[in-house]
Amino acid sequence: MKISKKQEQARGLVDRMKTYSLEDAIATLAKMPKAKFDETVELSVHLGVDPRQTTQMVRGIVELPNGSGKKVRVIVFTENVEEAKAAGADEAGLDDLIAKVKDGWVDFDVAVATTAAMKEVRQVARVLGPRGLMPNPKSGTVTDDIPAALKAIKSGGRVEFKMDKTANLGVVVGKRSFNGEQLAENIRTAIDAVGKLRPDNLKGRKYIKSMAISGTMTPGVKLDASLFSHF
Repeated sequence: MKISKKQEQARGLVDRMKTYSLEDAIATLAKMPKAKFDETVELSVHLGVDPRQTTQMVRGIVELPNGSGKKVRVIVFTENVEEAKAAGADEAGLDDLIAKVKDGWVDFDVAVATTAAMKEVRQVARVLGPRGLMPNPKSGTVTDDIPAALKAIKSGGRVEFKMDKTANLGVVVGKRSFNGEQLAENIRTAIDAVGKLRPDNLKGRKYIKSMAISGTMTPGVKLDASLFSHF
């Protein structure tokens, strides 16, 4: 695949054999050419767990102190449609919303459901599950306090993450328009959130093997192990 001049320039700014302190990594990212849109910055993590073992699945949420910079589209499965819409839901409903999702509509970022609605929502588990959109109590998206849930989600500060089948996970930590201090604070918070989810049954194996940060259109910048070696 042919790479653009911007991509080539960005690659030239990164020493792939080197790991960077958090401040140096953010500074290196800032020097890279920017796209015409405000790129998302992501923390990529490679874990030393066995993805085949359900007891070693790593998934969770993190409340970013400076937000993610992303406008979040939220739907709510509930019979109390007016309450959900008044609280900021982009779409709300139950049977009608389930039918819409069954037809393939997934134009949203987060799905929330009341506990009573979950029995019906399971009908669309095959649609929502593979996309990471299925409401889940652990992520705070199955709740009877819809206004509080929507306030937290709509602020853009709450970010969900989940390990894939290759023991990798990505956490959105902001935008390239954020300043260095905002990104650093968000990244440290995300590292801490991932670190605290260390499974108990690793049998001496290293939990976090490597980390890197990148923009949507940039190469990754590897982070120094001292940032996560204590997990």
